[in-house]
Amino acid sequence: MPVEDTSCDRIVHAKQSLQRSSSTGNGASPKAVDVPKGYFTVYVGEEQKKRFIIPLSYLNQPSFQDLLSQAEEEFEYNHPMGGITIPCSEEIFLNLTQSLNDS
Repeated sequence: MPVEDTSCDRIVHAKQSLQRSSSTGNGASPKAVDVPKGYFTVYVGEEQKKRFIIPLSYLNQPSFQDLLSQAEEEFEYNHPMGGITIPCSEEIFLNLTQSLNDS
């Protein structure tokens, strides 16, 4: 019987990816020190990637989990920027985070 990928599974995968990316020594680790506890870094953009520091609470939001699924499909868990890279426009990402902040 196939195992369903639950939202909890996606959160665990995202956290594991964050742990790997912050410990890889690929140049991302110096920036990791400026991320406050309870937050994590994502890179967003179609061509030019912009760094965002967002709260871990977003991992529980279905709309953000959809973005993580897109990131997994495109990059698997090999994120070239050293943090989770989300394949969407900056405008879409900002609209989503604004709606999450308003709720």
